[in-house]
Amino acid sequence: MAAFTAQDVKALREKTGCGMMDCKKALTSADGDMDKAIDFLREQGLAKQAKKASRIAAEGVAYATTTEDHSVGVVIEVNAETDFVAKNDSFMDFVKSCAATVMSRNPANVEELLTLKADGSDMTVAELLQEKVLTIGENIQIRRFERMEGACVAYVHAGGKIGVLVNFDTDLAAKPEFVAYGKDVAMQIAALNTQYLNENDVPADVIAHEKEVMRQQVINEGKPEAIADKIVMGKIGKFYKENCLLDQEFVKDNKQSIKQYTQNTARALGGKIDIVKFIRFEKGEGIEKRQDDFAAEVASMVK
Repeated sequence: MAAFTAQDVKALREKTGCGMMDCKKALTSADGDMDKAIDFLREQGLAKQAKKASRIAAEGVAYATTTEDHSVGVVIEVNAETDFVAKNDSFMDFVKSCAATVMSRNPANVEELLTLKADGSDMTVAELLQEKVLTIGENIQIRRFERMEGACVAYVHAGGKIGVLVNFDTDLAAKPEFVAYGKDVAMQIAALNTQYLNENDVPADVIAHEKEVMRQQVINEGKPEAIADKIVMGKIGKFYKENCLLDQEFVKDNKQSIKQYTQNTARALGGKIDIVKFIRFEKGEGIEKRQDDFAAEVASMVK
């Protein structure tokens, strides 16, 4: 019989977060060797991970952060199967480690990120991910990230439902007032799901489609075709105001647009501020969540 004690089982559980019976099995297989037992559990975790990978991971978090001096920013989405995981400290530590690794190492994509040594760990990101799958017990996937250099401000909404990163051209990045302004802009993007920075960013095919729909609406309302185009131009102006950040009304003060708010802030702080670009990640957007048919599942089990 393998030589290990109840304290060994307890210690292995604390190190791995695995169940008591799994830890006993691992220690038995490893003849009481703690390191080999951990390896055994990791190997089992890899096997379990392959099984879990077929389960849809549409929950998790969208997380955004910057360096202390706001010179580099990262927004990242890491998915899991349930929303409970977002409240798990171990999961959030993994997300933050991934973001820090992206910030310091600047990988080109998720595949490269997985090969890098994780920030604050001796393991690669892939190894750390496998460990989290084992201990948390869910399919976990790093879905996407964006990294920006230059003055950046980050905002996370509703505990990780939305992450926003905004990039600025400014000489005011060190001022707390600028950071507060930047948070306001990021919150605006989060709240209104802003699509474009300005009118020039709207693709021509989008504008053409909107004009065609608007023109047909005007004609259906009984307006003469001769004035339809003029009415459409007014409607396109409203489209820009609703969908382009600089044209949008500032949600905290609808008497000014975001462009005016930016200009007024720059003037008040004695410098310049231009919004260069932004990225908004919403947790699980575009992922089709599977709707399980419980009755069909039970029926298939008893066939």
